[in-house]
Amino acid sequence: MSALKQRIDSLLVEPGCATNQAKSDKARKEGCKKPLTPGAAAGGCAFDGAKIALQPVVDVAHLVHGPIACEGNSWDSRHVYSSGPQTYRTGFTTDMAEFDVIYGGEKRLYRAIKEIIDKVNPPAIFVYQTCLPAMIGDDVEGVCKAASAKFGTPVIPVNAPGFAGSKNLGNKLGGEALLDHVVGTLEPEYTTDCDINLIGEYNVVGEFWQVKPLFDALGIRVLATFCGDARYRDIAGSHRAKAAIMLCSQALINIARKMDERYDIPFFEGSFYGIADMSDCLRRITRLLVERGAPADLPERAEALIAREEARAWARLEKYRARLAGKRVLLFTGGVKSWSVVSALQEVGMEIVGTSMRKSTQGDRAKVVEIMGTDAHMFDELPPREMYRMLKESQADVMLSGGRSQFVALKAKTPWVEINQERHHAYAGYDGVANLVAEIDKALYNPIWSQVRQPAPWELAEGWGE
Repeated sequence: MSALKQRIDSLLVEPGCATNQAKSDKARKEGCKKPLTPGAAAGGCAFDGAKIALQPVVDVAHLVHGPIACEGNSWDSRHVYSSGPQTYRTGFTTDMAEFDVIYGGEKRLYRAIKEIIDKVNPPAIFVYQTCLPAMIGDDVEGVCKAASAKFGTPVIPVNAPGFAGSKNLGNKLGGEALLDHVVGTLEPEYTTDCDINLIGEYNVVGEFWQVKPLFDALGIRVLATFCGDARYRDIAGSHRAKAAIMLCSQALINIARKMDERYDIPFFEGSFYGIADMSDCLRRITRLLVERGAPADLPERAEALIAREEARAWARLEKYRARLAGKRVLLFTGGVKSWSVVSALQEVGMEIVGTSMRKSTQGDRAKVVEIMGTDAHMFDELPPREMYRMLKESQADVMLSGGRSQFVALKAKTPWVEINQERHHAYAGYDGVANLVAEIDKALYNPIWSQVRQPAPWELAEGWGE
């Protein structure tokens, strides 16, 4: 059995996964081995998932070992920002071609690593294996090990060829690369009793920067993020954190669980979306840190901060209450946003007519039921035809979804707001709630919708369409 297959099998029986937790021991051993249907990876293959998870490490060089088209993937549409280094913005690739299929691409890979070190000299290089070198048998891990020894720069193999599975599996394979080769390899310059890790935070459109000041105000240091606006050294020393917040269990639960087992770093799953969820996150992390040796007055200081920030957030939201009360929302997203955004919208009086549970765990489902009081509005799949029908029949006043669904809303002449990673506005934290509500308000009351819903001038002409 190949090393990649062994790794995939271990991830399919991940004990921290909510789905596997509900299974018997026998069923868990069988894993989640339902084969992908043709085209299922169109939304992102395993390589794409690994790149999405690791690319926000901003000071390292990300080298794609494969054809140049693989480096042309769409990770940059996620708008992950950096507060400093821009190395992650450069696309490095070995640009494998036909001759490399015949003779192998190991020498080409080694030369590319050397060139990056000579010209850029990053603290580390992440090397992503794609389908082509995996199929012809390139020893990517061997080349990375040899290059690390020769040049004295960590070269991290990321074994996640596209054919291995879906984007979600690729997220976990990227996390495994960090666990195997990065976490625990360096010591932080200093530690405190209030050091935490954020797992599954990618700093999309700078959302991490809306939350970090809250932790700073409490004296809580974010030792490392996995991996928004991250630095290689911070992740390497992240094993000294006292606690962690898991923000996307569907993608990186393996990191949280294994760091808990190996380094005794307890974690909980939280969300930075919505006033109530943000406050709950602050309360839970402060209590957990006190159990780990932090100052006893930390929860009390957190309550004072929460009271101040909630009051400020509600003051910003007040002007939208009357305009948005009773407006119906169709939410087509997944993961933690399937319930956290529901909570945020209900806080301003909006009605949820449906929320998708794609890529959501059993825990996510339970939270939706807890928030909404019923599971009647949850759906796993919503075909475009059904989505169009719901919008055309005015069952929803606005749709929140990713970019690939926007055209259904536009065809139905329904306002639409981007909620997934391609968005241009930050929705995390107390300020993020106000940003989200403001965007929904602008979409709903944009005068274009009343205009496009009117018949065209030629449709009013006598005998039109006969």
